[in-house]
Amino acid sequence: MTRSKARTLAELVRIRARLRREGKTVVFTNGCFDLIHGGHVHLFRAARALGDVLIVALNSDASIHRLKGPSRPIFPLAERFEVLSAMESIDYLTSFSQDTPQKTIAALLPDVLVKGGDWGADEIVGRAEVEGAGGRVVRVAYLPGHSSTNIIGKILRGFRPAL
Repeated sequence: MTRSKARTLAELVRIRARLRREGKTVVFTNGCFDLIHGGHVHLFRAARALGDVLIVALNSDASIHRLKGPSRPIFPLAERFEVLSAMESIDYLTSFSQDTPQKTIAALLPDVLVKGGDWGADEIVGRAEVEGAGGRVVRVAYLPGHSSTNIIGKILRGFRPAL
């Protein structure tokens, strides 16, 4: 059984303070991570390579429902935590109930904020806070075709992969 890496924001603020004292580089990324696929694995590995500790924040179920519509999330938060806890590249997980992780990022002030390359630089929530605190924002190359929404659409249309 995989031990959960889930922590509250308050716990992560304390952990972040300790990591800062230890001189560790903290990397942060966020998203729905509703249907895990190779694009997510690529993002997590690339993000983890940028520092010593990777914190991943997930949208809550209610947040995903508001952002993606009534048929989402596919998997509830507890199950997403369980799946992501099994990934070696991730050190800690948390969730946020707002539509953006702005408050979470402002509380943690990671050294590196990572988003997929499909995000425009001016669209990245938390950029001002991170750069204002001396951190940096990194956009990881997007793997075409690796979107949960697109994958779900293919399944619903009866997608048949070539054998």
